[in-house]
Amino acid sequence: MPARMLRLLSLLQGRREWSGAELAERLGVAGRTVRRDIERLRELGYPVEGTTGTAGGYRLASGKNLPPLLLDDEEAVAVAVGLRTATSGVTGIEESSVRALAKLEQVLPSRLRQRVTTLGDATVALPPRAGPRVDPAILTVLAAACRDRELLSFDYRARDEEVTARRAEPHNLVTVYGRWYLVAFDRGREGWRTFRVDRLTAPVPTGRRFEPRPLPAGDAGSYVAESIAAAPYRYAAVVTVRAPAGEVSAALYAPLPRKVEPLGEHECRFRLGADSLAELFWQLAGVLGLGVGFTIDGPAEVPDDGGAHDEVLNYLRAAGRRLTEAVDG
Repeated sequence: MPARMLRLLSLLQGRREWSGAELAERLGVAGRTVRRDIERLRELGYPVEGTTGTAGGYRLASGKNLPPLLLDDEEAVAVAVGLRTATSGVTGIEESSVRALAKLEQVLPSRLRQRVTTLGDATVALPPRAGPRVDPAILTVLAAACRDRELLSFDYRARDEEVTARRAEPHNLVTVYGRWYLVAFDRGREGWRTFRVDRLTAPVPTGRRFEPRPLPAGDAGSYVAESIAAAPYRYAAVVTVRAPAGEVSAALYAPLPRKVEPLGEHECRFRLGADSLAELFWQLAGVLGLGVGFTIDGPAEVPDDGGAHDEVLNYLRAAGRRLTEAVDG
C-alpha cells in the first residue's frame, strides 16, 4: 500500500468524518486523487462511506469484516500496555485481551516490543475492588457517542430501582475502582448527571449531533468525584479530627477526594457516606492511621435518619472491641 494511502487511512481512523477538501489539504493532493485513493481502500475491504458533490465527506464505517488497523508507534505501545492491564470491570475482557495482545506482539517491531516488555516488567497492578460487571458492547456504544458528540437514548435504573427513559448528551466515560460512569448532560432534566454504566440498558445513538457544553467541574474525573461524594447514602457520618485539614486530606484512604473543612489550625471536619457499614469503616482507615483524636457525629442535615446513625455507632463500637481483643490476644 503506497505511503499516501496509509496516511489517508490513518486520517480516516482518527476522526469520525472528513470533507474531501480537508483530506486533500492534509495529503497535499488534488480532490481527484483523494477520490481515487478512497476507491482503492474500498477495494481492499475498508468500508469508507461518502456523499457526492463539492461538500461531500468521507468516514470509515463499520463493515461485515474487521479490516487491518493502522497504528503509529506510540499508539501501538499504548494499545499493548492497555491490553496487559485490561480492567476486570468489563465482562469477558481478560481472555479477549490476552488473545489480542498475542496477535499484536507477534507483529510489533523489536524496538516497540522491547518498550512494551520493559514497561510491563516494571509495573505491578493491584486488582481493583470487586464491582459490577458491564457489557463491553454497551461501553463501545457509549464511547463512540462521546467521540462523535451524538445524542443518546437509553433506559436507566436509579438507586431506588425505578427505571426511566433518558435522552442525554454523552461527554466522557470514567472508571473508578471497578465501576464505570457515563458523564452526560440529561436533556429531560436539563442538567449534568453521572450514570452508572451497569445500571444503563439499551443505549441507542439517535443520529443527532450536539455542540459540547462546558462541564461544571472542569473535567469529567473531577465531576464524577464530586457527584459520588455528594450522593445520598444509606449510612453517613460527620468526622471531626484534631489534626490540620491538609494532613487529614492526604491521609484519607478512599478512591475519591473528600472535602475537608478546616475548623482551625489543628482541627477539621469531613463527611463520609456509604451504602454499607463495612465500606464506611474502610473509609475511616486513613484517619485511624494518623494516631490523633477524632469524634463521629450524625449529619446535621438528616435529623431523623431512621436509626441509621445508631447502626453506624454500634458497628464502629463492635469493630473497636474486635480490634482491642485482637491486640490483647
